[in-house]
Amino acid sequence: MEEILNRYQQLLETVDTWFARSQAQAADQVRCSRGCSACCRGLFDITLLDARLLQAGFVRLSIAQQETALAKARERLAQLQDKWPGFDHPFTLNHLPDEEWVEMPEDDETPCPLLVADQCLVYEHRPLICRSHGIPHIDHSGEVFDDRWCTRNFPATDPLHMTELRWHFRTTYANEIQLFRRFTTKLLGYPVGELDTFIPVALLINFDDFS
Repeated sequence: MEEILNRYQQLLETVDTWFARSQAQAADQVRCSRGCSACCRGLFDITLLDARLLQAGFVRLSIAQQETALAKARERLAQLQDKWPGFDHPFTLNHLPDEEWVEMPEDDETPCPLLVADQCLVYEHRPLICRSHGIPHIDHSGEVFDDRWCTRNFPATDPLHMTELRWHFRTTYANEIQLFRRFTTKLLGYPVGELDTFIPVALLINFDDFS
């Protein structure tokens, strides 16, 4: 499992490299940076591999920081259980109807439980979505994987036409899926293509007692 996590973190670091390169090439068009927390609100779905990596960073925090974050996570879980009775460990979303969890309220301003003074406590272990959000995901081939971008970015430019922002997304996502299937094989005994959760409840998953 540790080898899988290490390989996944290395993959995420290549995403960081793409993002930093895009920032440099887009000059003053990208406002995203460490310390900007505009998108660290509401509920983001992440894979269980992201959740496991998040926990690897979480256990490095002080006990006081962990307890504060866990209290916020449990409060968030209680809100979710009001909406979805029976939403319980291991807090995966895939058994819920897509319309129930994909279209979360866009005006939800609840901060991530790991956000303190606009700083992510587990920045080096943050999920893929946290690293790639804000800039469209367009492969070198022109294939569009995500045509959205942060409204604070590109105020005077359409980034969908900026070829310098393109990257090998198809290969990256293929590698992510391969690592995820290896991860679920270790976790469950068989490969699974998709298992998602939310960032707050990711802190509450017990991977040693996962079923």
